[in-house]
Amino acid sequence: MTQTPGGLWRHRGFVRLWSAQAVSVFGAQVTELALPLAAVAVLRATPFQVGLLVAVQYLPFLLIGLPAGAWVDRLRRRPVMILADLVRFAVLLAVPLASLCGALRLWLLYPVAFVIGVMTVFFDLAAQSFLPALVGEDRLVEGNTKLQIAQTAGQLAGPSAGGFLVQLVSAPLAILANSLGYALSGLFLLSVRAHEEQPVRSADAPGLLAEVRDGLRYVFRHPLLRPIALSAGIGNLFGLFGMVQAILVLYAVRDLGLSPAGLGAALAVANAGMLAGSFANGRLVRRHGVGPVIAGATFVMGFAILLLPLASKATALPVLVTTMALSGACAAVFNVNQVSLRQSVTPAPMRGRMTATLRFVVWGVIPVGTFLGGLLAGPLGLRGVLWLAGAGSVLAGLPLLSSAVRALRVIPQAAPAGRPDPQEAVHA
Repeated sequence: MTQTPGGLWRHRGFVRLWSAQAVSVFGAQVTELALPLAAVAVLRATPFQVGLLVAVQYLPFLLIGLPAGAWVDRLRRRPVMILADLVRFAVLLAVPLASLCGALRLWLLYPVAFVIGVMTVFFDLAAQSFLPALVGEDRLVEGNTKLQIAQTAGQLAGPSAGGFLVQLVSAPLAILANSLGYALSGLFLLSVRAHEEQPVRSADAPGLLAEVRDGLRYVFRHPLLRPIALSAGIGNLFGLFGMVQAILVLYAVRDLGLSPAGLGAALAVANAGMLAGSFANGRLVRRHGVGPVIAGATFVMGFAILLLPLASKATALPVLVTTMALSGACAAVFNVNQVSLRQSVTPAPMRGRMTATLRFVVWGVIPVGTFLGGLLAGPLGLRGVLWLAGAGSVLAGLPLLSSAVRALRVIPQAAPAGRPDPQEAVHA
């Protein structure tokens, strides 16, 4: 693929993909705050019910994540992303409509969260497999870095907008912003022009289960992908997406006394750390190497979470901002490098299944973590759960220390399109 003069900002297809990502993340951030706030403030949900609500949204990664990867590898990726956006747009409309009709109940939020999760599985798998086809193998780090900035832009604006919208018009109506965001994201993707061939299946091609096994085998035999999967899985079980996510809104609002607007503003300011991490990543990798940077980001993110249970009402805002800023910067650095590494060492026909396997492990543990966070809030208290979450998050760095990732200086060359060999990919 020929390179576009001036970098990817002059690549029309990439800019439209970037815009779709930013708009979609913005809406998702609004709902990520508004949905549990609707359960807590409007429907008086308990900690267990809030944890269960968050768990339901991530449950599809555990239930259908593996076969979804095989399905995505059989399809063009852009139509899958567009359909996922349109379905999410339609389903989220149910919440504000039910609220306007006086029919909003807690039970309604669960199927909405589940369908959103199903569509997110397909969108994310297709998006990560679509980027190499759109920009070329030699621009994966640049593309992933810029997409991380798009995600950060949405995360910067989303929480504050969500908090103020909840304050002004209620949580159900704030969810309308996410619905419209998915619609706009779909329109951006419709305008992307990229040559994407329909995958061809021969008569003797393996069945769905065999393809799923191939993806699992490739990831867990790969000396770079296996430790990344284990580390990220442990981090998501205990960290910001798992145990912490289940109780963070309750902890901030009930224990620390933050208002919805204050919580949204704190998260928005804190997410600036992701932007800083995205911009600093290149310099960090050049100085320390990609493997040490991935491992270091994981440990710092774990120690940052240990600050949360130290907060009081007087220190709530600075502690929350510091924790989330450090976590955001480390998450940006970790994600840019590990996603680029995964894409580079995996042949194109295997990328959907590789991503599905990673998501099955990394995102599949999230409903387990959120469920446990809500369940343990009773016997341990909210602060007790946060101490446990912080300790577990620190342990997430251990699989990287004893692996080939730690010594990796640069991302290996792109894997060949033939039969994948994990050992050859590492030494390429």
